[in-house]
Amino acid sequence: MTAVAPCPYLPGMTERKVFANLPFSNGAHVNDELTHAGFRRSQNIAYRPACEGCDACVSVRLPAEDVRLSRTQNKIIARNADLSRDLVEAEATQEQFALLKRYLSRRHPGGGMTDMTWLDYIAMVEDTAVRTHLIEYRLPSQDGGPGDLVAVTLTDLLSDGLSMVYSFFDPDLERRSLGVFAILDHVRQARAVRLPYVYLGYWVEGSPKMDYKAQFRPMEALRPLGWTRLD
Repeated sequence: MTAVAPCPYLPGMTERKVFANLPFSNGAHVNDELTHAGFRRSQNIAYRPACEGCDACVSVRLPAEDVRLSRTQNKIIARNADLSRDLVEAEATQEQFALLKRYLSRRHPGGGMTDMTWLDYIAMVEDTAVRTHLIEYRLPSQDGGPGDLVAVTLTDLLSDGLSMVYSFFDPDLERRSLGVFAILDHVRQARAVRLPYVYLGYWVEGSPKMDYKAQFRPMEALRPLGWTRLD
């Protein structure tokens, strides 16, 4: 268990987390089981909230085949139709790290990851015992080489879906709604390989940082009796 700390999502609240190690010998299977139980992965550990008197953090996932796109989401897909998507090995690059630092400084100033170093980023991407990869999204090339990198997701492959561990994107391209687009694209990827779910981590109702997850329909939440579709 971690020590009590200020909650990053709800003002005036505190948080604690419980951690579990992911073994190198059977990490992928253990990660599957813990994800189904509401844990999230960070490097070679899995964690979930264990806050006293609060259960606002809810694990959520999208049933890929049933996701219904809104008019706005269809526009986001069309707006980003020019982007290329490349699945690459979980290997850190300086190009990714530079984009991450820009993203953190603009979208999460003063957050817990703002001081992340290059070595921290390498550990975040490469220190893993599970089936994981990166998705890179790029603008069209202007000179025959690779286009500018505008978004990256660190994604785990589970037995029943894709788990979006962390995403970051170019903060100057706000009109493209790249964070929402990455989720929609993962729904498309899951459908293509016939995986039933896209796991989005935690949703906290009433938290501005989490509001974007509420726009996806239908969405399932982990309740005491199992995964249940939200109204």
